[in-house]
Amino acid sequence: MSEMMQRTGLLVGEDGVRRLADASVVLCGVGAVGGYALEGLVRAGVGRIRVVDADVFSGSNLNRQVLATVDTVGRPKAEVACERARSINPDIDIEPLPVLVDDSTVDAILDGGFDVLVDAIDTVRCKISLLRKASETGMPTFSSMGAALHLDTQKVRVAPLTKTSVCPLAAAVRKGLRDLDTSNITCVYSVEPPVAVPTERDDHGKSVLGSLPTVPAIFGMTLANEAIMHILGARDPGH
Repeated sequence: MSEMMQRTGLLVGEDGVRRLADASVVLCGVGAVGGYALEGLVRAGVGRIRVVDADVFSGSNLNRQVLATVDTVGRPKAEVACERARSINPDIDIEPLPVLVDDSTVDAILDGGFDVLVDAIDTVRCKISLLRKASETGMPTFSSMGAALHLDTQKVRVAPLTKTSVCPLAAAVRKGLRDLDTSNITCVYSVEPPVAVPTERDDHGKSVLGSLPTVPAIFGMTLANEAIMHILGARDPGH
């Protein structure tokens, strides 16, 4: 067992370490939530990860995205994520896939015999496309709902998609997937009502939502933990 995995091995045993090393994860989105999910998965020793993100880092990401620094602003998120992962575990099998998640790309995104999907994207249309394909295939999926506009880390919850509440993004996803069996999808969400603040828009007309560094970090690490527990056989998706 490597020195990196000694502390983890004390908790999950040699078999657990092997399970993590043999596991493969598709991670969609490495922004505020996904960056922390990546951190948890890599440090846990997950052996193979595909990082999907078409975006680049901007200065506005610095307040909450663990991969955003003054040196990574302007650089592709998927590329930076892979560099970060290799700096922690040089033996990891990790690949960047800098594409937008939509109906035309979801087949390629999920292709390759991966064990688990971790979804940390926040655009409703893209999220529904991804989760629809994952539901159709039955792929174990751990999905983040809305982390922005929240202040209280104690209100973060884990539940099957059908049992989520309060979160507007979760409601939109439930509606978009109402014709499917979504028992493969476990969600991380907040039961804190979104904080009411004036809506701002960026240069592309997209809504800009207020966010602290702390709540997305809890979402991301919780996502990673749920995926890790599934890989270890401790629980099933949709529990």
